[in-house]
Amino acid sequence: MGIDTYAEPVAYMRSDCHVCLSEGFEALSRVAVEVDGKRILATLNVVQTDLLLPGRIGLSETAWSELGRPERGTARVRHAEPVGSFAVVRGKLHGQRFDAAGLRRVIGDISARRFTDVQISAFIATCAERLDLDEVIALTRAMIDSGERLEWGRGVVVDKHCVGGLPGNRTTPIVVAIAAAAGLTMPKTSSRAITSPAGTADAMEQLAPVDLDLDAMKRVVASTGGCITWGGSVRLSPADDILIRVERALDIDTEGQLVASVLSKKAAAGSTHVLIDIPTGPTAKVRSEGAARRLAQLLQAVGAAVGLEVSVVITDGSAPIGRGIGPSLEARDVLAVLQRRPEAPVDLRDRATFLAGELLQLSGAAPQGAGQDVARRLLESGAAWATFAEICHAQGGRRTPGVASRVVPVLAPRGGVVARFDNRVLARAAKLAGAPTSPNAGIDLQVTVGQRVDEGAPLFALHADSDGELRYALDYIEAHPELIQISTEETP
Repeated sequence: MGIDTYAEPVAYMRSDCHVCLSEGFEALSRVAVEVDGKRILATLNVVQTDLLLPGRIGLSETAWSELGRPERGTARVRHAEPVGSFAVVRGKLHGQRFDAAGLRRVIGDISARRFTDVQISAFIATCAERLDLDEVIALTRAMIDSGERLEWGRGVVVDKHCVGGLPGNRTTPIVVAIAAAAGLTMPKTSSRAITSPAGTADAMEQLAPVDLDLDAMKRVVASTGGCITWGGSVRLSPADDILIRVERALDIDTEGQLVASVLSKKAAAGSTHVLIDIPTGPTAKVRSEGAARRLAQLLQAVGAAVGLEVSVVITDGSAPIGRGIGPSLEARDVLAVLQRRPEAPVDLRDRATFLAGELLQLSGAAPQGAGQDVARRLLESGAAWATFAEICHAQGGRRTPGVASRVVPVLAPRGGVVARFDNRVLARAAKLAGAPTSPNAGIDLQVTVGQRVDEGAPLFALHADSDGELRYALDYIEAHPELIQISTEETP
């Protein structure tokens, strides 16, 4: 049918179709559709116009792809079997604890696409309530067991993750380049954006292909020591990718689900040593030192339970890192740092070398206290850039980030000193401009905290690829002056 249903398989049948009538199918029925021996589960939408001819079944893009894109054939359609594991979710909604066996059943059914998006939403809502340590460990193990688990045959395999909530902050490609240049093995699988204007996979996709299958990923790591790929293409914790898709629509990212999501991907990717960055600030995802410490303890406890050595750093999350917010703009900043350009954002360079240094120390590749110096030398010598270029080539060829067709400056309403950024409002504005769906959309910051600006000076440039999204973002920015606060005092 050429209809994008946001990755949910959907089938379409006429309300007067003899199959629809005889089987008692209704809108939102779950149906099993089989064509030429291939079978999927889909949600039914009922058509009451001539969009479909009698005796025909229509398929959404996702359903058609999962059935192997059949051009013609006979479809067999019947009611899908009830999903018994949803009783586990209902039990949690009524106050029962999750147990390991129940979570294995739930995650297994989610991976097999037996849950509808509505049922997945209910499961995510149950995880929004605080899960205890045993529940998070059980959820993590269930998600690890739902897909492939890589083995690299090497003693130390490193990884790094940021819990998010800080616009820009695209440190991962730089850290991977430095780690691989230091001789470490770093097979980095990344997610696409959940609630942010860009995820690591979204930004890296502007620089090189990220939809690598398992064999391709292994070839890249064998030749370069590292990779930066989208985790969904290699079936590492496949339930997580389905959950992330629904979380994105709900704009929810819960603590227990976050920990299980991050650590299941790391364990499934064969990692042994993992560095977790928790940016903390009043408008970051994690808002207080206390909350950051609790999350750090949970990450380390769950990591130990699934065989990972986890180190956590709590970093400043009060302001964006880098200039760009959005896939292409963040990719541009990454290139500027790796290529040692004069305009490279200093804060992005410093944070990336700090995190790379922590990872080098965690893995034993640098002495304690010397990690950042080693990371800086690898960056400044050009070794990190050479390694990154090799990774891009091995993943399918280096790309040049695009540029939006519409760029509008947003000006300071008065003179003064930049006192504060509201990370959440900035991220929302970048999303309304089209990021990450439109990879060239987003925000290009022109100021930093503590900088003096004159009235009418540019604070940032808004990038968009459609007039409608540009207007939505500009209206939102006008309604939220707290996006960038300017103080009339000499110091913020």
